[in-house]
Amino acid sequence: MAFVNWLKRNLVVIAGLLTLGYLLLPNVVVMVFSFNKPKGRFNYQWQEFSTDAWKDPCGVADMCGSLALSLQIAVWAMIGATLLGTMIAFALVRYRFRARGVVNSLIFLPMAMPEVVMAASLLTLFLNMGAQLGFWTILIAHIMFCLSFVVVAVKARVMSMDPRLEQAAQDLYAGPFQTFLRVTLPIAAPGIAAGALLAFALSFDDFIITNFNSGSTVTFPMFVWGAAQRGTPVQINVIGTAMSVIAVLLVVTAMVISNRRARQKA
Repeated sequence: MAFVNWLKRNLVVIAGLLTLGYLLLPNVVVMVFSFNKPKGRFNYQWQEFSTDAWKDPCGVADMCGSLALSLQIAVWAMIGATLLGTMIAFALVRYRFRARGVVNSLIFLPMAMPEVVMAASLLTLFLNMGAQLGFWTILIAHIMFCLSFVVVAVKARVMSMDPRLEQAAQDLYAGPFQTFLRVTLPIAAPGIAAGALLAFALSFDDFIITNFNSGSTVTFPMFVWGAAQRGTPVQINVIGTAMSVIAVLLVVTAMVISNRRARQKA
């Protein structure tokens, strides 16, 4: 009886932990097999422990080049989508203009539309314009794809802002630029940062839109897909593990900084 009562009290926590474990299980498998030394071309069965792949993560031809290209595209897509998305979010929340409701509805279309539809549409657009497929077409496609996610993240933050804070700054003779820089921007910063990180992750991870609009350019997801047809180098697991660890460290660091600020304010 006591166990049943304990289970009822902690059912939500247990379900959350089980879900989290299910989501992290592929990452654990990737991490474990980054220390494997396969006998064949495919790294699907455990053979023996080895750190050879960690000592030479760029040992596979063109892998680090495709990784660098994906990081470059993701950074520029993040910057472009964040700048445009932040301005659109402020415009939708702070201003009233004709067709505002239509724009609000259209913002959600890229999020609801299957990626293959957007990819084919963008490819048709680029071909009709006579654009050469490559770095720039990938970047434009990624910015368009990530834009909606940034708008939604920033818009949610801007809608929760108290306008009286900006009015108080204006009452203290702060100009429009000073008010935006010292009041509006710091308050909206968490939403902008969330949108930027989401845009970076979506751009770096994207395969379908990139595959349609890349031409002969090979990004890291495309390299992984191509390598899987011939064999899976252990270095792919190394890169995946390194990026997972970096992401976890960033999240933990952000949580520590947030908790410290909360304690200082208290």
